[in-house]
Amino acid sequence: MSDTSSDAPFVRYQVQDDGFAVLTLDSPHNRNALSARLVTELLAGLERAAGDEAVRGVVLTHTGNTFCAGADLKEAVDADPAAAADIRTRWMISVLRDILSMPKPVLAQVNGNVRAGGMGIIAACDLVVAGRDSSFGLTEVRIGLAPFMISLTLLPRMTGRSAARYFQTGETFDAAEAERIGLITVAVDDPAAEVARLRGELRKGSPQGLAESKRLVNGDLLTAFDRSSEELAKRSASFFGTAEVIEGITAFIQRRPPAWAE
Repeated sequence: MSDTSSDAPFVRYQVQDDGFAVLTLDSPHNRNALSARLVTELLAGLERAAGDEAVRGVVLTHTGNTFCAGADLKEAVDADPAAAADIRTRWMISVLRDILSMPKPVLAQVNGNVRAGGMGIIAACDLVVAGRDSSFGLTEVRIGLAPFMISLTLLPRMTGRSAARYFQTGETFDAAEAERIGLITVAVDDPAAEVARLRGELRKGSPQGLAESKRLVNGDLLTAFDRSSEELAKRSASFFGTAEVIEGITAFIQRRPPAWAE
């Protein structure tokens, strides 16, 4: 079991022998939710990896049965809604953009559940390897919201029909479906083994070759990201504190259906 004491990091950072920095989300007590502490440590880890010339790439992985559950709703309830919404929106913009713009490949190694904001994070990654038993879901609609900020990375990856379905139904789907609709790169029996293989393939590419290749792939995505992020941030923040969102988050915490679903 992971140490959840105050001194234990929520994101562990380790550079392995092949030059890949492994960032492990290690806050299983809240399903690796995007708390203030986890996001701060994740951003620091991404910056550290980007600035280290010896690091050839980054692997994002997790402990526990959930890669990331999205926003820490308990933390959000305990704060002023408007202020919390603005802060969390800025966090998400920073995390997604740092992954997209990092001049090094970023791989997600998933073997569990991915929800809400976690979906945006894996969509920002260059390669995503998931265990066949992993599950995925965009649950924002069920608490009175929409996947505002993470749409910036999700919409370019997913098929149009799948986005229309899963953005609105909030239903979960498996790794085979995630691969079919373009959300992940591949579903496999052993994610760690496949990520190790891909790391070996990536090491055959030169650092500048990898950087320029990533710029080619993400160029249009980053342009659209920078064009739309502020407008989407305002839209996202405007909904926090509304009656439906308060009811949705309260119902989630109380483990009951929201009023509109009864």
